[in-house]
Amino acid sequence: MTSAAPAVRGLGALLIALAAGCAAKGGADWAQDGSSEPRIARGGGGWLHAPPPGEGDRDPGAGAAGRDAAAPGEAVDATRADRRGAAGAASAEDELAILVREHGRPARADGAARAAAAAAPGLAPGLFRNTYYDFPTEGGGPKDAVLYDAACAPLASVPRAFHDQVCVQGSGRLASGDTVSFARRGCACADVCPRTGQKVCFERLDPRRFPYGRGATGRPITPLRTVAVDSSVIPLGTALYVPELAGLPLPGGGRHDGCFVAEDRGIKVVGRQIDVFTGDPAVTARLNALFPSNRGVSLVLDDARCRAVVAAPGPS
Repeated sequence: MTSAAPAVRGLGALLIALAAGCAAKGGADWAQDGSSEPRIARGGGGWLHAPPPGEGDRDPGAGAAGRDAAAPGEAVDATRADRRGAAGAASAEDELAILVREHGRPARADGAARAAAAAAPGLAPGLFRNTYYDFPTEGGGPKDAVLYDAACAPLASVPRAFHDQVCVQGSGRLASGDTVSFARRGCACADVCPRTGQKVCFERLDPRRFPYGRGATGRPITPLRTVAVDSSVIPLGTALYVPELAGLPLPGGGRHDGCFVAEDRGIKVVGRQIDVFTGDPAVTARLNALFPSNRGVSLVLDDARCRAVVAAPGPS
């Protein structure tokens, strides 16, 4: 019995080591799940695992109800947003002078901005609704619709499907390779946009300078860097850090740094919402599979790690 004790203890140690090794491997398999692309994690921990099956199609309110509120320091302080919104409203006349792709409305009165900033319906307090928009390309088919310029002169004949996409997204690429982008709304000559009810006129842009169109600040918009906002809640030009999107797999490889710039507006972007520009419908579909629209994100305004992106090119 005495001579067998060391052997028993050695066997026990071996079994413990084997169990620990299996547990470690199991954990790695859970995080990676055999995929070549890391999947999404809730919160700011990176994209590690996929949402439960069907979650992308569920009711947005149901998703928000089960989510914890953002950690202190991550969500935008409502009072701070109001102060910034008031400053944006005070300079509305200056801002309107540089708006070339409005893709939305002028800043609302300060009282309306406070109401819009107070809450995003269906989401936990402090969160912003997240959505995506992209850059459609003219496809084939009968050219049975006309895009007009701001003077109501015909700009291009295009398929109806492309017209109905570009009047929502604000910019798109013609079959010729030229970029068209929002010029003004309320054009008597234009067809009504089915999804927005607006009559939008466009402008032809140099695709070398504006490969994805032009934002509300007059600058080119950049995929996975530009976001559209309600400028009475988040002033245009604001750098934003979005913890939930840090670690985003980029189409060209690598990971997103979580930094975005508010440089566009959308007629459907109202109150506590950010609309992330993806640049490609396929990227929009992928992001909706990984991090569905309307799940809700927290924002940090003017975060130090994101200030450089205001003047820098987008992620590659």
